[in-house]
Amino acid sequence: MGGRGASSGISEKGNKYGSQFHSIIDTNGKALVSGNVKFIESNSRDSESLFETMTNGRTYAVVGGKDLLKIVYFDKENKHTKEINFGHKHAELDPHVHHGYFHNERDGDKGATQLNPKEKKMVARVKKVWYDYLGRR
Repeated sequence: MGGRGASSGISEKGNKYGSQFHSIIDTNGKALVSGNVKFIESNSRDSESLFETMTNGRTYAVVGGKDLLKIVYFDKENKHTKEINFGHKHAELDPHVHHGYFHNERDGDKGATQLNPKEKKMVARVKKVWYDYLGRR
């Protein structure tokens, strides 16, 4: 779980892979995972964005405190492909989707899009897992 360069082990800013985020631990002492979605949290406000992963096709649910912040998708080459953002408006949309390796790289003039049915289903699934987890703590 790291910024650009995770597949090499070191980000462009010199941060070691896995040093900027930590897994959310469930009540059984294991990482909170649902299917291929792993729940993580930033170690600091200065953490780089997630651009690469070492887990093929991984999706991360990024949380901050009790809030779900974003869902970040990665492809089979371990590169960031899109993210669903929550809690702020972009193009008058909340939640909204940014596409591409970089933030809104392929979003056109509006800079973001609304969620498609598959993304809405993912959001519902992630929210259920997250709020169930919070209810058990």
